[in-house]
Amino acid sequence: MTSPRKTRVAVQLWPGGTPSYATWRQAVLDAEAMGADIVFGYDHFHKPFIENRDGAGQLLPEQHDVNHFEGWTALATWGELTTRVEIGLLVSGIGYRNPDLLADMARTVDHISGGRLILGLGTGWYEKDYTAYGYAYPSVGDRLRLFVDGLARIEYRLARLIPPPLRAIPILVGGPGLDKALPLVAGFADIWHTVEPIDEFRRKDQLLKWYAEAAQRDDSAIERAVPWTGPNEADLYHKEGVTLFTAALKPTEKGYDLTTLGEMLAWRDGVPIR
Repeated sequence: MTSPRKTRVAVQLWPGGTPSYATWRQAVLDAEAMGADIVFGYDHFHKPFIENRDGAGQLLPEQHDVNHFEGWTALATWGELTTRVEIGLLVSGIGYRNPDLLADMARTVDHISGGRLILGLGTGWYEKDYTAYGYAYPSVGDRLRLFVDGLARIEYRLARLIPPPLRAIPILVGGPGLDKALPLVAGFADIWHTVEPIDEFRRKDQLLKWYAEAAQRDDSAIERAVPWTGPNEADLYHKEGVTLFTAALKPTEKGYDLTTLGEMLAWRDGVPIR
């Protein structure tokens, strides 16, 4: 059995639409100073414009170009800027990242940050990321096959890099939830980040436990993570074993509003260790 796990809160600071790089940079520093456990960016080349329809996010017909900055180069600077928070991207798209090079990039940022990188990985889903930068946009099935191959290659490369990472870099697997991805979570992930209503989360959590047993892993070693939707909902997920909550914060022309982070921190500091 693993030791009790602390409840953690994270913010994902979207670069899309930020007034400037300096604004984005300051938000990272402010989030760390407030007490966030993790600061994430994302691995899009453009800002996805999404609206909520019937409880699900859907892309708007028009996907405009706005101020934007690339995630991995920014992560390297965050490793120097910050001193305490873990950092990462939620999540890197395997479809447009060479897995061996991605492992090397992760190892390098791990060293830059003093061992604070979380390597978030997903299949990639935003078509504009692919087509605008000259990548083919595979089908869902092909993206999943690329993901399977990519996870194995990353694991292989991380074990052979000289010097090695400063720690066993935590692997976060996330993205739109597919039952077919759960065996990969069970086999490779240290963190499972999913976007599910509570009843669907319970169903998939039971599947994950079964897959982890089949992979001869202790499923309690896989941290459960979900988006932050408020303290009442967080209480429900926490009772089901979720210990990492993430809020996506989008900038305005005035910068980033970290009020939600303050609410998350107050909630975090009032819940028991699991």
